[in-house]
Parts: sequence; structure tokens; C-alpha cells
Amino acid sequence: MRDVIIACDFPGTEECLRFLEVFRGRQPYLKIGMELFYAAGPSLVRKLKEGGYSIFLVLKLHDIPNTVRSAMRVLAGLGVDMVNVHAAGTRAMMEAAREGLGSGTKLLAVTQLTSTDEARMREELLITRPLEEVVLHYARNAAEAGLDGVVCSPLEAAGVHGACGEGFLTVTPGIRFATDAVGDQVRVTTPAIARELGSDYIVVGRPITRAADPVAAWEQCRKDFLTE
Repeated sequence: MRDVIIACDFPGTEECLRFLEVFRGRQPYLKIGMELFYAAGPSLVRKLKEGGYSIFLVLKLHDIPNTVRSAMRVLAGLGVDMVNVHAAGTRAMMEAAREGLGSGTKLLAVTQLTSTDEARMREELLITRPLEEVVLHYARNAAEAGLDGVVCSPLEAAGVHGACGEGFLTVTPGIRFATDAVGDQVRVTTPAIARELGSDYIVVGRPITRAADPVAAWEQCRKDFLTE
């Protein structure tokens, strides 16, 4: 089940396809996020799916239930492998997302962004419970709403599995090699530590996309994450 997902955070189709040229003969799992999707639209997603790539479409839907249900009906037609919503949209919204998406695509809920820490939760969001408690509560809500898993920090993966079961997916961004700067992330680990903590998938962007040799960086990441 485990895999490394490359975050293709590029400004457009040309840059994404140019990057993927170095992976010729390989088909890494790809994340298409808001930057690239808003620039390139559904046509790039369809092109990549036709090329045999697995796609995690990261649009983090968060709106009233009816709007999210309708949006998911549209996204279902793209045939991506995973898509996500914000767990903060409530169980009703997540249930509507599940209804609109159907059962062919895995649906995940974002618990708390890996750029968020407990101090920001308290001071800016007025969430006074401990961060891990909030993540686990959101994960339980997602499971009750019929979702397949959550997006969380690797630091919370074991707790999520304990609360929701081993089959409930944990997809974890905030991954850096030990030599990398953490950038705008605050809850981060290495690929090897993410494996030890129980992450099912890790999402890795800049350590691969900005590496001098992206293929070598991807292969090292897979070795660190997939080797027991």
C-alpha cells in the first residue's frame, strides 16, 4: 500500500511535463494541487491519467455540503485515484462529498495543515484543544462520514491508525530529507521516520522537484520509505 507521491507544484502544464520527462520509463505517483490545477485545468489531469499515472488531486474542498457534493460529481469524471476535502467542513459536508464522488476514488480529509502548529491554532483559530487531540477527532469524524483516510502529519499517523483502524489511510506531507531546510512546514519528518510512524503514503515536493537529480532523489525517498 505504501508509496511516495511527488507534489507537482508547478505553474503550468509545460513545466510539469518537462519535469516528468526525466522520469521516462517510470511512473511515479503524482500530486496535482491547486497551483497546477488552476493553471492547467482538468485537461492535464486527463492527459496524465491517460499516460498511466496515479493522481492525488489536492483541492481541499471546503464549502456548504450541497456545493461540495456537486463539485465532487464533476471531479469524479476525472478518474483520479485520490481527492480531498477539509475535515473542518463538518461531517455533513464530508458525507456530501462522499455521495457526490461515489466509490471509485479514495476520499481523504485534511485534518490540520503541516504548516500549522498548536500556538497558531490557539491564537489565530481559537482552537484550544491540543493539536493531536484535534487531529484525532477530525479523523474520527472523517471515518464516520465514510471517508477512506486523512491527510495529516507523520507525527499523527500512528494515533490516527489507533483511533480509526489500520485500514484507514494516512497520507502525510511535511517530508524532508535530514539535510533539507524545512521551509514553511513546522511538523516534519524524514521518509524513514514517516515509515516508522506508520504513514501509508508520503507527499514529497521540493526535496524531489528542486533536486539536482530528481530521479535519484525520488529513488532515495522510496528506498528510505519503503524498505523495512
